[in-house]
Amino acid sequence: MLVDGFGREVSQVRVSLTDRCNFDCIYCHNEGLGDTRGPMAPREDELSADAVIRFLEVAAEFDVEKVKFTGGEPMLREDLEEIVRRTPDAITPSLTTNGTYLPERADALRAAGLERVNVSQDALDPAAFREITKSGAYNEVIEGVKAAVEADLTPVKLNMVVFDRTVEHVPEMVDYVAENDHFRLQLIEYMPELVERPEWAIDIDRVHDWLAERADRVEVREMHHRNRYYVNGGMVEIVDPVENEDFCANCHRVRVTPDGKLKGCLNRTDDLRSMGGLSKDEIRTAFRETVENRVPYYGEYKVQNEDDEWVQNERYVETPLPSD
Repeated sequence: MLVDGFGREVSQVRVSLTDRCNFDCIYCHNEGLGDTRGPMAPREDELSADAVIRFLEVAAEFDVEKVKFTGGEPMLREDLEEIVRRTPDAITPSLTTNGTYLPERADALRAAGLERVNVSQDALDPAAFREITKSGAYNEVIEGVKAAVEADLTPVKLNMVVFDRTVEHVPEMVDYVAENDHFRLQLIEYMPELVERPEWAIDIDRVHDWLAERADRVEVREMHHRNRYYVNGGMVEIVDPVENEDFCANCHRVRVTPDGKLKGCLNRTDDLRSMGGLSKDEIRTAFRETVENRVPYYGEYKVQNEDDEWVQNERYVETPLPSD
C-alpha cells in the first residue's frame, strides 16, 4: 500500500464515471471539479469500462481495498454493471447515486458484485427536495432507496448536504433513519470554497452539539476521524472537512476524474495528473506520483495567518517569472 509524505496510506479510490447528471443540485461541486456538466450524451473522453478496470487492476497491485463509483450520476453509464462485475476481487465496490435508476437496476448491480450504495436524500419534503435538486424525481428516489434495501445493498447510506436550505430538515431525517434498520444517515458539511456561495454555510458545530445532546453513544471512525452518533438506534455520521485539519490528516483517498486524471485532494484542481494513454505502466507511474505529491489541504496547503484566516501556504504559490 502506498504511503504519502504525511504517513497516510492510500486504501481507497473514488472513480467518477461521468460528470453528466439528471439532477442539478444547487450545492453540487462535481467531485471538486466545478460545474463541468454538458450534454447528457457520453463525451468522447469519458473513461471506457476497459480503462476503468485497467486502473483498478493497478490500484489492486498497491493494496487498495475499496472503490467508490461516483459521478455526476454514475448510473447514466449503461456499462456500470459490467464495470462492477469486472472490478478486481481484492477491491470492494460501492456506489454513490441520486437513486432514480435503482428501481430498475439494483438487483443487477447486486448480482454484479456491488456491496452497497449511498443515495443523496437532502429532504423528506418533496417541495424542499425539488428546490434543492431542481428535480421532481422525489418519488423515484424513495423507490430507489427501497429497491436498494430489497436488493440487499445495505446498509443504505443517505447523503444529506447540510446548509441553510436543509438544516431545518435534519431532525426529521434523524428520526427517519432511526425508524429504518437498513438506513444510515451521512450529514455532509456544505463546502462553500467549492460552490462559491459562502452565505449558504452554517456552523456545523451546531449540528454536532444537537446530536451529542440526543445520542445514546458517540464513536469516532478511523477514516477522517469522523464522529458517529447513535440516536434512538439510528446511526448518524458527520462528514465535516471544512477548515478541519484533523479530517485532512486522516484522508486515505485518491480520486479519478471522468477523463482519466488522478486527483490527490477533493479541494484542489492544481494537482491533477494524467494517466497518459492508460497503459498499466503509465497508470503505475501516475499513481505513485500522485501519492507522493499529496498534502493535507487544511493545515498544509491552506494555513492560518496571524488573523486566523485560512490562506494558501506560500510553499504552494508559484514564484512569478522575473519581469523583463
